[in-house]
Amino acid sequence: MTQHAFPIADLLPEILRSLADHPRLVLEAPPGAGKTTQVPLALLDAPWRGNRRIVMLEPRRVAARAAAGFMAKQLGEAVGETVGYRIRFENRVSGKTRIEVVTEGILTRMLQDDPMLEDVAAILFDEFHERHLAGDLGLALALDVQAGLREDLRIVAMSATLDGEKLAQCLDAPRLSSAGRSFPVKVGHFPARRDEAIEHQVKRAVQHALTEHPGDVLVFLPGQREIGRVHALLADAIDPSSIEILALHGELPVEQQSRVLQPSQDGRRRVVLATNVAESSVTLPGVRVVIDSGLAREPRYDPNSGFSRLDVVNIAQASADQRAGRAGRIAEGWAYRLWPESQRLEPQRRPEIAQVELASLVLELAAWGSDSLRFVDAPPTGALSAARDLLRRLGALDDGLAITALGRKMLAIGTHPRLAAMLLSTRDDAETALACDLAALLEARDPIRAMPGGGRSDALAVRWQALAAFRNGRAPAEASRSSLQAIDAAAAQWRRRLRCDAKPAQSAPAHLLGDLLAHAFPDRIAHRHASDLRRYQLANGRMAQLFDDSALIGEPWLVACELRHEARGDAKLLRAAPVDDARLRRDFPKRFSDRDEVRWDDAKRALVAERVQRFDGIVLDARATGKVDTTQAAQALTDAVRTLGIDALPWRESLVQWRARVRCLRAWMPDLGLPDLSDAALLDTLDAWLKPAFSGKTRLDALGEDELGEALKSDFDWALRQRIDALSPTRIIVPSGMERRIDYAWDDAIDAPIPPVLAVKLQELFGLADTPRVADGRIPVTLHLLSPGGQPLQVTQDLRSFWERTYPEVRKEMKGRYPKHPWPDDPWSATATHRAKPRGT
Repeated sequence: MTQHAFPIADLLPEILRSLADHPRLVLEAPPGAGKTTQVPLALLDAPWRGNRRIVMLEPRRVAARAAAGFMAKQLGEAVGETVGYRIRFENRVSGKTRIEVVTEGILTRMLQDDPMLEDVAAILFDEFHERHLAGDLGLALALDVQAGLREDLRIVAMSATLDGEKLAQCLDAPRLSSAGRSFPVKVGHFPARRDEAIEHQVKRAVQHALTEHPGDVLVFLPGQREIGRVHALLADAIDPSSIEILALHGELPVEQQSRVLQPSQDGRRRVVLATNVAESSVTLPGVRVVIDSGLAREPRYDPNSGFSRLDVVNIAQASADQRAGRAGRIAEGWAYRLWPESQRLEPQRRPEIAQVELASLVLELAAWGSDSLRFVDAPPTGALSAARDLLRRLGALDDGLAITALGRKMLAIGTHPRLAAMLLSTRDDAETALACDLAALLEARDPIRAMPGGGRSDALAVRWQALAAFRNGRAPAEASRSSLQAIDAAAAQWRRRLRCDAKPAQSAPAHLLGDLLAHAFPDRIAHRHASDLRRYQLANGRMAQLFDDSALIGEPWLVACELRHEARGDAKLLRAAPVDDARLRRDFPKRFSDRDEVRWDDAKRALVAERVQRFDGIVLDARATGKVDTTQAAQALTDAVRTLGIDALPWRESLVQWRARVRCLRAWMPDLGLPDLSDAALLDTLDAWLKPAFSGKTRLDALGEDELGEALKSDFDWALRQRIDALSPTRIIVPSGMERRIDYAWDDAIDAPIPPVLAVKLQELFGLADTPRVADGRIPVTLHLLSPGGQPLQVTQDLRSFWERTYPEVRKEMKGRYPKHPWPDDPWSATATHRAKPRGT
């Protein structure tokens, strides 16, 4: 097929002109436009390329191979000459290669290993709308290289369903859009029957499509498991002599993938069962019907395991539209959606960076030497903080958050830092082989099925023993043979990657499994509670509990590889292994400590001094030592306030009011830049403002009200304090000549200031036309107008309106009740007073 057969051909000259004038470009092109294969070929002739390579990031291995193969075929060459590809465990490039298609991990390593990229002229990010974490990181690193080292490096973000305007603004880049090549596609919804499983609904939809429409059928399913189930159902219902059933997913051998991407050799119609690998970048010839389950497997953070795992989720509307478009590539087509028409999908796919665990990202940034990169969507601060804490525990980062020598070794392994730390902790090849088994088990779904009428064992050793038995041809009945087969293959791949020649062990003590797992889950090492055999304290200080029927009850030390956090109470230990105390002390000597500590005892409402033995956050032993050391007391008292809350401090009313005034002014006048004095902000900064005030004190009640006030105001210089007093006065002179108090408050329920209140007798405001204001005139005071007896008559922020409309009624009612007080007809000209009328008047 010639370049001119693709819709994007007309845009190629404009793409070349844009990149000649500007080093960045956002390119939108719908499926079938030809962007994946035609843009890299067009850039070969760009003058700015010289003899350097064009690198294109392709998120999926299937698409990377297919794109490189198609471009090489257009040039009349074999893959590995002008066009090649590099993916995990496969390299088809040579010294002649000028277009290199790579997958995400490969690009990150290229950038980390050689930030100058002297032999690269351009990096193309294909299918950027998929928003994989590695793609976002690759773009951020490339932008950093371009900004600091290589101004001539071209960066192109390409997508079919992207919000191109947002991305162009983020990258400060021109934006070009191409027409697509598609025929009309009629979209319908194929309803499920009552309580019908998705695979049976798919089977009915495929049979309907084969009967009612011509051409091949492409079925989108979330993963291999669902593909296998549907394949089995269709195989029993479809004549193989006329219809061929094929699978397409990233784990298939290359030969099978290539077969699906080629036209049918024997004229049979085809039903292709595919994951979302077929959603973009690859073309399936002959497809006229798409059947879309509306589901995909995407990474989500699993707090139980501590990893990001693939979960089945609903696709976004953009993905649904792109899938449907696959039916209109060669002629008019049909798309059947297997969800109700009333169901609404999210418009765009959410970026992985917002919903996965970020330890790998943080380690990459530490190796890069900077985390102030330009991300399209910034990583969440909470997830970053949690990732940094984990990496410190793993030994990948030091206390200053710089990458350690161990961290660099972990990065080179190319897997999650937890697994990398475990794989690097072994003492010999035999342990390495065992660690490879554990890595494969941790990454896989549980191979042990629930027993009839019961649950699953919580011992990880049961899973490894099932794997060892499977290798000997005698897997237990409660284990899934297909799952164990996949785990065995993954473990073999790990051994090859680590160049481990040892054969998998036939047996191993349960403690050895735990000893290795402790390096992957140092935060989940747990020690048995002294008085409850089912309760354990974790290294992160939290408590966890075994189930009543646990196989691990009584073990002194455990490491949990799966842990379910409960909203209230102890976490649940779902999967764990025992740990040897001696190995723990040898492998983690710096985590053990024996020192004098001072802590707050809530029951005694006092500080206590103890000699404490710890492993990380686990208290192994504590013995009272007597007198409290004042050098440690300030921190202990500060920690007590952190536990008890801000209200434990001696707040007098004037200080409560001062704090409320500052909080209100911060909201009313953001330009002042006042510090945040909310409970959360004060608790987060206790060490900075409160701890110095506890110096020399050993009791919480030793802190005086004046000392607390000075501590709270320590960040406010004299000029700022004067400014606060001027903008939010505590008292105001009313027309009667008297000073009256203004009260300030903050509504914690809605997290907003409450208008300040001035409670004053009505007679004291005669002659005042307008409501007093604070905050440089921005905020009206709420007037609580009182009767001579101090009872509320009216609440208003519009005094003028009160005099005009409401006062006559109030006067009529109150004049007889308070005859000794003035109730003039004209409050505007009357003299304000705080007294009753003189006698005889």
